[in-house]
Amino acid sequence: MTRDAVIVAAVRTPIGRRNGSLAGSHGIDVSAHVLCELERRSGVDPSLVDDVIWGCVQQVGEQAVNIGRNAVLSAGWPQTVPATTVDRQCGSSQQSVHFAAAGLVAGHYDVVVAGGVEMMSRIPLGSARGAGLGQPITDAIRARYGVDGFNQGLGAEMMAEKWGLSRTELDEFAARSHEKAAAAIDAGTFKAEIAPYPLPDGSVFDTDEGIRRGTTAERLAGLKPAFRPDGVIHAGNASQISDGAAAILLTTSDRARELGLAPLARVHTAVLAADDPVMMLSAPIPATRKALSRSGLRIGDVGVFEVNEAFAPVPLAWLAETGADPAALNPNGGAIALGHPLGASGARIMTTLVHHMRDNGIRYGLQTMCEGGGLANATILELLGA
Repeated sequence: MTRDAVIVAAVRTPIGRRNGSLAGSHGIDVSAHVLCELERRSGVDPSLVDDVIWGCVQQVGEQAVNIGRNAVLSAGWPQTVPATTVDRQCGSSQQSVHFAAAGLVAGHYDVVVAGGVEMMSRIPLGSARGAGLGQPITDAIRARYGVDGFNQGLGAEMMAEKWGLSRTELDEFAARSHEKAAAAIDAGTFKAEIAPYPLPDGSVFDTDEGIRRGTTAERLAGLKPAFRPDGVIHAGNASQISDGAAAILLTTSDRARELGLAPLARVHTAVLAADDPVMMLSAPIPATRKALSRSGLRIGDVGVFEVNEAFAPVPLAWLAETGADPAALNPNGGAIALGHPLGASGARIMTTLVHHMRDNGIRYGLQTMCEGGGLANATILELLGA
């Protein structure tokens, strides 16, 4: 019997901006919220879940000591449900999906949850380095690459230079991201994928709050470069610091039938790639090529692409190298507008992707994202039941 991995439910919180609506909430509780919503929407008894695989990058403080397990306990799920926490930098929860799918295909799991969280307002970027505990780089790495450390912002500057991307092109792309995200919100596009979050003051948070309506390239042109005095990367054409969580329920086609569930999509292909750790952000390009080669698909067979907007040069260089249709890229905006809660972003993007595929009858969708260390995940989903 051939086993597969299918998505039967996917949900996310609205994405909170830095020090915004979610900043007063604990990451464990935010994680538990999407787990409970996954249970409610699917009707699956959580006691059937073989594992919860949770992405999180800054695993310190409130996000330390296996936040995936603590989310299970906070959700009130049976204490017999295992959980683990994964760090593949920005791709942590996309990697969680890959691990879940591999476990299902191998027969190690029958029902599994993948997802992730990051509360960047509460646990700042870089916290995991630990002050006074040394640096995650050795003399051998310094000698090999001629640097004292790796910097994503400088990597984005290198990408812009290598692919000849001007400040105007980057700012125009960033403004379009906000425009597309605002249009998606106005059309109610995200409503089906969002689990509104109750706040301590009794209100309910139900809409992504990072979008800057009316943003234009001309307005962005006034922002100061962030990494080089004469650079092209700034806060307006980079992803936002954000808070949020997302969760995806996966099983096999056979188990879904037994449970009376209608799968949304199949995990068709899942690959990894690695590239120059100094430039750091270019690996989505070889990851995409590898995914297409392994799947037997061509770029034109894929109807929608989600390429994480860590910095504007990443999707623009990706477009230049892959020849993908620009109109099919991030149709509802990306991390520049919606935000980038690191450990949650892979699952957030996949949640948005699978809902967009369902709503528009798109058979194949591909997502990829750059990750610290010069890494990338790429995943191809195939719509089911269309």
